[in-house]
Amino acid sequence: METSIATGAFQALGHYQRLRIFRRLVREAPDGLTAGELSAVLSVAPSGLSFHLAQLEGAGLVSSVRSGRRIHYAVNPSAVRALIGFLAEDCCGGRPELCSVGGLSAPLEEGEGNMTENKLNVLFLCTGNSARSIIAEAILSREGAGRFNAWSAGSQPKGEVHPYALELLRNLNHDVTRFRSKSWEEFAGPEAPRLDFVFTVCDNAAAETCPIWPGQPMSAHWGIPDPAAVEGTEAVKRQAFADAYRMMNNRISIFVNLPLKSLGRIALKERLDEIGRPASVTT
Repeated sequence: METSIATGAFQALGHYQRLRIFRRLVREAPDGLTAGELSAVLSVAPSGLSFHLAQLEGAGLVSSVRSGRRIHYAVNPSAVRALIGFLAEDCCGGRPELCSVGGLSAPLEEGEGNMTENKLNVLFLCTGNSARSIIAEAILSREGAGRFNAWSAGSQPKGEVHPYALELLRNLNHDVTRFRSKSWEEFAGPEAPRLDFVFTVCDNAAAETCPIWPGQPMSAHWGIPDPAAVEGTEAVKRQAFADAYRMMNNRISIFVNLPLKSLGRIALKERLDEIGRPASVTT
């Protein structure tokens, strides 16, 4: 990257609001957000937001696509990589591989970063933390044993785990003694584990503004239908929980088999988002 181009990028990022907008788009890469979504999430007035987005787009850091009356914004991965490379190219006597500034392109390395006893820390979020997120925690605790620490929480916890969820997990030989319905605030304090991944498994949690998590976790939305909302006979309700378990088990099975050591962060984010798309749960 030429110095003049890098200077323009840094000037664009030199404003507090533009830096907030840019960081949010980096977090949402590669999908990005609409202008309306950005305005709501960051509490920035639409008029000011448009000005700041234009500055970021002019610096080549952000791109936009119009769809009808909406404009969708996404970070420009190649520009971000070039900017990071510009900063690191002379690092450590010309050995940029020694710098921990890989950001969007560096793979997750075992034994570094947000680790606990060389395990990756994963938090599953729901609104009530009574069914889907508990099921996901149970599955990853077993499927990822030795490699992952799994937790779950809710934005508005119900205070108890759904009895059908507990029944299903017991029948599938999961240890249910650890499960409880709890607030996501437990994972946002200074004593909380440093998170590597945060997955929302219900639409409400995905739409809410999350706390600031320790570390810089990668996030994705893995929403599945709420089994607790299903009406009908006892058999129908239990089948809904079994279906939720099957879909979540499929997604977690794909996740634990990803080559985390070799995937760059952008590629990994794309894979995580792909796991959450409906086609990934139809087996």
